[in-house]
Amino acid sequence: MLEQIGQAAKNASYHIAQLSSTEKNQVLLTIADQLEADSHIILSANALDLVDARQNGMSEALLDRLLLNPLRLQGIASDVRQVCRLADPIGQIIDGGLLDNGLRIERRRVPLGVVGVIYEARPNVTVDVASLCLKTGNAAILRGGKETYRTNAATVQVIQRALAKHGLPKSAVQAIENPDRELVNQMLKLDRYIDMLIPRGGAALHKLCRENSTIPVITGGIGVCHIFVDESMEIEAALAIIVNAKKQRPGACNSLETLLVHRNVAGHFLAPFCARMAQEGIKLHADDNVIAQLRPGPATVSPVQNCEYREEWLSLDLNVKLVDDIDDAVAHIREYSTQHTDAILTRNIANAERFVTQVDSAAVFVNASTRFTDGGQFGLGAEVAVSTQKLHARGPMGLEALTTYKWVAFGQDLQRS
Repeated sequence: MLEQIGQAAKNASYHIAQLSSTEKNQVLLTIADQLEADSHIILSANALDLVDARQNGMSEALLDRLLLNPLRLQGIASDVRQVCRLADPIGQIIDGGLLDNGLRIERRRVPLGVVGVIYEARPNVTVDVASLCLKTGNAAILRGGKETYRTNAATVQVIQRALAKHGLPKSAVQAIENPDRELVNQMLKLDRYIDMLIPRGGAALHKLCRENSTIPVITGGIGVCHIFVDESMEIEAALAIIVNAKKQRPGACNSLETLLVHRNVAGHFLAPFCARMAQEGIKLHADDNVIAQLRPGPATVSPVQNCEYREEWLSLDLNVKLVDDIDDAVAHIREYSTQHTDAILTRNIANAERFVTQVDSAAVFVNASTRFTDGGQFGLGAEVAVSTQKLHARGPMGLEALTTYKWVAFGQDLQRS
């Protein structure tokens, strides 16, 4: 079965790669319209997935990731329309010129071919990946988690109806609907057909793909994100950013997991911080030094385990640690960060520059919430993933991350017929 899916996707990729920007945008607009017209089909499938997920004991954070409602689906359709407004990178001449040997040479941006994405309880990824792939002339093979297989199947069928309206092969966007995990292992070996593989899920999925794939893998999306509060930052301004980073969507990969506080400000920062966390319903996890200063306060506080510094809570839980200075904060981040997103809250420009220079993450913020690490927030439109790697793509992966390039050389001038 997977061999047939791969072959069909490769053949479809040749058709999609030939489309003009105008033609691709027309397809995307039809997809957005079709998502809204057939929303009841997708929402009905999602409701069934939610029932099973609750019965299987899925956490509230993951249930939130899985949930689709009319407003969210409308937002997904709007994201597709936003992709239409983005500049098409395909065909762009990156550089080139006339060489001494007489060759006129160009480096042109071209599609990758077929992009495979393996993801878990994130049904919006289905549309995000499909729209970005089609915009860049790529075909897509999607394998969502067993928790969302009905939602993903229904969504892909809607997308395929839109493709058919334009006379394009439905195999340009395909879903592996069977939830059998063995199919993931088989997908990892389809290097004859899939040109790039992107896993979006937990550490176990990333490890599986890195160790078993014969396809180039872009890993990312695991966000053990930090905020460091230095001596110069005002309390209320810091608390507003911390609450946004932790509470706006705790199940997202760019939510805050560990707060580092300069020891010199602990005496006047921790009390209002504790009160605000209690108000927001955020549970704290801290070492003995911090617990002693937090326990009189109203927030729920428990001892932090060292392993918890390395994991995503994906819930309204937050690690808190005191650090001696910026060097101590950077050392902690280097030890525990997944190089996704880390931030400093400061009014000291020298500290800001040191932090930005020394923290080696895909996104580093000064006086801003970690929640801004997002393709839409960065002006890239929808994103296919957030890469924490350093080769090919890093950070939110928009359109250019789904392209490669080819060298085109001309030996003699051409004449137009």
